Amino acid sequence: MVVGLRHFALRTGDGSGTPVLDESNGEELMHVQPSVAVALGNRSVESPGTLYITSRKLIWLSDVDVAKGYAVDFLSISLHAVSRDPETYSSPCIYTQIEVEEDEDEEDESDTESNGVLDLSKIREMRLVPSDSTQLDTLFDVFCECAELNPEPVEEEEEEDGGHNWVFSADQMVVGGGAEEDAEWPISQSPTSVIGLSIGDETLAQPMLELQISDQRFDDAEEMVHESETKDH
Repeated sequence: MVVGLRHFALRTGDGSGTPVLDESNGEELMHVQPSVAVALGNRSVESPGTLYITSRKLIWLSDVDVAKGYAVDFLSISLHAVSRDPETYSSPCIYTQIEVEEDEDEEDESDTESNGVLDLSKIREMRLVPSDSTQLDTLFDVFCECAELNPEPVEEEEEEDGGHNWVFSADQMVVGGGAEEDAEWPISQSPTSVIGLSIGDETLAQPMLELQISDQRFDDAEEMVHESETKDH
């Protein structure tokens, strides 16, 4: 489930301190950067605040309004980069793209609701603008480090029904002619190219059977040669 950007106002102390972290689940504070302005979507930049980078998420808290703050998990950040091109944005910044839940019924892609209230769940871009642009590389490195701590979860692919596991017992092998030759997955009768036999005594059943058949054919051939030589004498 994509969480996206959300409001955050949990502060320590009397509500004006540092953000409250989920320490019981291992969340740690990795970096603090003061004097960072934030711009959400295509909106103008907001008053500076303090950026807190934890092992799980980004937290920005306003220095002006203690009730204002934003947070986004690293798992919801699909891209982060340093932007210094003035044609792209007026100030050097850390540019981020945020994953949001797709709404099939949503026709308007704006980041505000009809009543003008900002809907954070629709914010796809966020720019973090530090007053000291020389800190951009440091911030980027911390972003990369924390992103590595939060890899994309991989769902285990379930085995498709009807799939072939390529393991056969001896009684499932095609030994001779007949209707079994039309099976969907015919198995070679050559002892040098037997594939996927199950491990156990049955493993040798097919090669041994072929070897016995071959030995019998050689014995019959020797008897025919012996009878022919006897008649010639």
